[in-house]
Amino acid sequence: MSYENTPTGPGRYAHSPLAMMLTLADSRLPVGGHVHSGGVEQAIADGAVRNVDDLADYLRRRVRSSGLVAASIAAAVADGHLDEAAAQRETDARTPSSAARKASLAQGRGMLRLARRMWPDHDWSPHTPTTHLPVISGAIGRASALSGFHTALILVYTTMSGSATAGQRLLALDPADVALMIADLGADCERLAAEAAVEPADLSDPILDVFAERHERQPMPLFMS
Repeated sequence: MSYENTPTGPGRYAHSPLAMMLTLADSRLPVGGHVHSGGVEQAIADGAVRNVDDLADYLRRRVRSSGLVAASIAAAVADGHLDEAAAQRETDARTPSSAARKASLAQGRGMLRLARRMWPDHDWSPHTPTTHLPVISGAIGRASALSGFHTALILVYTTMSGSATAGQRLLALDPADVALMIADLGADCERLAAEAAVEPADLSDPILDVFAERHERQPMPLFMS
């Protein structure tokens, strides 16, 4: 789906769909990525992540499992291989942890809010009353004529970088060390995005599910997930 390039309508975003998608994924926006650690907070509490090397190992593990799954759903929606209803079911089926599903739906609400503002004439009804983050991300990718690969790349990269930033804050790490770590993981993100664009992935990591469930039971967590 595309829009006419008018000065005031939704078409003003059509010139640079990749940059637009990066803007939407920014953790500072209502998507709420800045309040989700992706399990890093619990991994630190349990002693599994103690330094920048541990954090890199955790992030690599996360993007290769839940990150790949989420990116593959987004890519399938963006490329038109899955409609929204099917994608919601597939996301639920591929997210064993109820806590992780709640986090995905919470961030999906934020992304939907932005999508409605940017494309007020688009039909977003398939995303109500709730939508998973990968599903709405894929729908935005499709609406802006972004490829499944690029949609997946943005999602898997922000999955990794958002958790990296949480680790930096929680462990008081040197920002330069974390920046270099993120750059090193970039090749993994690109390779996984290419894999995600082929077909929906169906793997999971029980340890990450345990972290998600344990975190939800913490009395005063700093992050929502």
